[in-house]
Amino acid sequence: MTDPNSELIVELKEKINRLVQQYQSLKSEVQLLEDEKSRLISQLESASKEYNNLEQRFNNLKLSKELVAGSTEASDTKKRISQIVREIDKCIALLNR
Repeated sequence: MTDPNSELIVELKEKINRLVQQYQSLKSEVQLLEDEKSRLISQLESASKEYNNLEQRFNNLKLSKELVAGSTEASDTKKRISQIVREIDKCIALLNR
């Protein structure tokens, strides 16, 4: 007959082994999720940069179209040009710091 304590020890070792396996499995799953998160963050940043670039290009095209077409909304065009000049002035001021 086997000792009841030795059975408990064997049972406890089996449970510990199962827990270690579960821990390793969850640890690898967490690593995969962190990698995917990093990839998605990078993808989001790239898309955001592209969006900003496209938005700037759109605004530039819109402005150039207004200038070429001789739009009757000249005041809007003048306001936009003034805004661009102010932005350039701010950039120059920042560069001079």
